[in-house]
Amino acid sequence: MQLSNNKILITGGATGIGFGMAERFISEGNTVIICGRRLDALEEAVSKLPSLIIKQCDLEQESEREALYHWIEEEHSDLNVLVNNAGIQNWMSLDDPEFFSKARKEITINIEAPLHLTLLFKKLQSLSTIVNVTSGLAFVPLIKAPVYCATKSFFHSFTLSLARLLENSNVEVIEIIPPALNTDLGGKGIHDMWDSVDTFIDSVFVQLREGKKSISHGFTIAMSSAGKETLDGIFNQMNPST
Repeated sequence: MQLSNNKILITGGATGIGFGMAERFISEGNTVIICGRRLDALEEAVSKLPSLIIKQCDLEQESEREALYHWIEEEHSDLNVLVNNAGIQNWMSLDDPEFFSKARKEITINIEAPLHLTLLFKKLQSLSTIVNVTSGLAFVPLIKAPVYCATKSFFHSFTLSLARLLENSNVEVIEIIPPALNTDLGGKGIHDMWDSVDTFIDSVFVQLREGKKSISHGFTIAMSSAGKETLDGIFNQMNPST
């Protein structure tokens, strides 16, 4: 992937990893569009990065995903990079009375939305790169977030298939596999002890410059390349029996 002179759409780009990528891509000389559900978060992002282009969009809604694509098609038809970053994480137990409704929302936003956007944006003649943000929890689940981990396993598997399906096209596929980072994913304060987003983004861009198609950092380096015995050990460390 070339790191400058792109027009890039980052879903969920107002906060966390999405905003970190937007900030770095702008510094590298790219035009960046971010979308998200909350207008206040988008406006706060553009107050920090005035060159950002923002678009309010609820990716949980199929009609809004389609409207986003048609807006890009009409207003930004030279867009060449899609970053499927948006995702939600719920920490919940099976006794949670809202387990199913929360799970359905995670499945829609973490699986259906990026699948749908991939199929829509693949129709853009200018598209050259799809970047899918998965998770180290795709390889070893954290049982406190059971559905989130399962959605990321799905998205990792789909990304592997997508890369092979598009290998003879003009579209490259890159997977970014974050570890736990100091963001509000899953709730405020849950991840305060982990690496900063800036540290992670530094690592991502080093690997992008090296031409890597699978990008890991910290703990996810071991998780994404480990065998079953190692993964079982990590699972037991992450999820001690009570």
